[in-house]
Amino acid sequence: MKTRRESREIIMIALYQKYICDSNKIPYDIDNIIKSLIEEPNEFVSDSVHNIIEKTNIIDELINKYLNNWTIDRLGKTDQAILRLATYEILYTDTPGVVVIDEAIELSKQYSDDKVKNIINAVLDNILKNEVKN
Repeated sequence: MKTRRESREIIMIALYQKYICDSNKIPYDIDNIIKSLIEEPNEFVSDSVHNIIEKTNIIDELINKYLNNWTIDRLGKTDQAILRLATYEILYTDTPGVVVIDEAIELSKQYSDDKVKNIINAVLDNILKNEVKN
C-alpha cells in the first residue's frame, strides 16, 4: 500500500507520461500507463488520474486565472502535472488545502526549479483563498 505522498508522485508521473504521449502523438492507454507505475491496484491513483483528465479544461481555466500573464501550457509538463493534481485535490477532494499545497511544493522541490516552485505555490494559494468555499 502506497502512502498518499507516494501515490501523488505516481499520479504526477502518469499525467506527465500522458502529456508526453499527447505532444508526440503516441497512442497510449492511460490504464496501462497507471499499471506500469504501481504493483497493485490503487483506487486513489486511478480515480485521480481519470478525474484530472476528465476535468482538465475546468482545472486549466482556473489555473490560468492565477498565472499572471502566463498560461499553463507554457510550463513544463511536470509542472503542469503537479498544478493540475493539486488543483484537482483542492477542488474535488476532502484533503485540506494546506496539505495539498504542501504536497505540491514537496513534489516541485524534487521535480521543478525554484522559480516554478514559487509560481506553483502562489497559484495554489490563490485558488485555495479565492475559489474554495469554507
